[in-house]
This record gives sequence, C-alpha cells and structure tokens, in this order.
Amino acid sequence: MSIKKTGVDQQLIRDLAGILNDTNLTEIEVELGDLKVRVSRQAPAVHAIAAPQPSYVSAAAQPAAAAAPAAADVSKNAVPSPMVGTAYLAPSPDAKPFIEIGQKVKEGQTLLIIEAMKTMNQIPSPRAGTVTAILFEDSQPVEYGMPLVVIE
Repeated sequence: MSIKKTGVDQQLIRDLAGILNDTNLTEIEVELGDLKVRVSRQAPAVHAIAAPQPSYVSAAAQPAAAAAPAAADVSKNAVPSPMVGTAYLAPSPDAKPFIEIGQKVKEGQTLLIIEAMKTMNQIPSPRAGTVTAILFEDSQPVEYGMPLVVIE
C-alpha cells in the first residue's frame, strides 16, 4: 500500500471496491501501520427491506399479541453471525444439513458454515441445547451480528 502526499492510493480503493463486488460483501477494511482504509457500500434494497422471517419456528407458535416478548427471547438465545459472508446449512449442496429444528446440539458442535473471502468457516455452537429456529435460508448472505440460529 502506498500513500501519496495528496492522500491514499486510488488504485487501492478501486481494488478494495472490486473485492466487495466479487464477494458480495458490504464492507472491507485494511489496516497497515497507521493507515486504515475502509470501503463500504449500501446493501442492495432486496436485503434492506426486512429481516428474513423464519418460516420454520418451533411448533409452539406464539399469538401475535405475544410477539414482542418472543422477539426478546430470540435475541437472548440466538447465535449471532461472527462475520460477513454467505451462510450454508450443509457442507455441500447434496449433503445432510448440520442441524435441524428440534435437534439437540452440544457445545462446540458445528451449526453451519459461513463462506467469507473464499474461506469456509465452521460456526460452532456456543452452548448445549435444542435448536428451536433457523433464522436464515441456505446460501443467504449474512451480516456481522445477524442472528442465525436460536438454541434454548
């Protein structure tokens, strides 16, 4: 990375923007010594309309009036995404999913995979419990902190 007297190397910015487009990320940050460069873009409107609503929540469906407390429980028991990337339920398209609703999981057991920058990252369960909801679709882009799985 080179710094010109007039500012940051514009080719570096273009290269980082190209990485954003190639990987469908919304933000990338590079740090070298005292120089810190962050390039971000707004997510497409399709992703910004609304958070995905799980169509396969636990069998004990809550009435609409009780939706607010249920949302608080989801965030308390949710496993958040540790990174930006694409989330997958199985190690390959024809493989059995790592988890299913109602399945008991152990602490450290792989819940899903997030692909980030062409690297497959296994996401372990932070605790033992029962999977009560999967809050993303297979192959869906996910953001840092986005709730992915609810374990109670």
